[in-house]
Amino acid sequence: MSIIKEFKEFAMRGNMIDMAVGIIIGAAFGTIVSSLVNDVLMPPIGLLAGGLDFADKFIALNGESYATLAEATKAGAPVIRYGMFINAVINFLIVAFAIFMLIKQVNRFKKAEAVAPAAPAEDVVLLTQIRDLLKAKA
Repeated sequence: MSIIKEFKEFAMRGNMIDMAVGIIIGAAFGTIVSSLVNDVLMPPIGLLAGGLDFADKFIALNGESYATLAEATKAGAPVIRYGMFINAVINFLIVAFAIFMLIKQVNRFKKAEAVAPAAPAEDVVLLTQIRDLLKAKA
């Protein structure tokens, strides 16, 4: 079997396509959540915290003082951007909660579907009747 044919079979498996779709949707969902965090949630949190903007919080490692992260970056100073880390943690918590709620709803729908058992196939019913008739004759 040629390597191209083998790769084609690997790439066209149902699970691989499902995974690709999931990754693409996940990336789009990540963009939406990032916008939710940065554009909707962080401004009120910053307002409640007295105008605190986490994105501009940093520690300059060269010992010098800079008014903003942009100034430190422009000067080429090594910085620890702990504000960006806080934003990433908040972003993660929101994504994790959204996924939790989504999975919770999917599981709720699965339980509702599982309540109604499927009727046996017609041939199984027929074989059961034949078995019962043979038992009755014996």
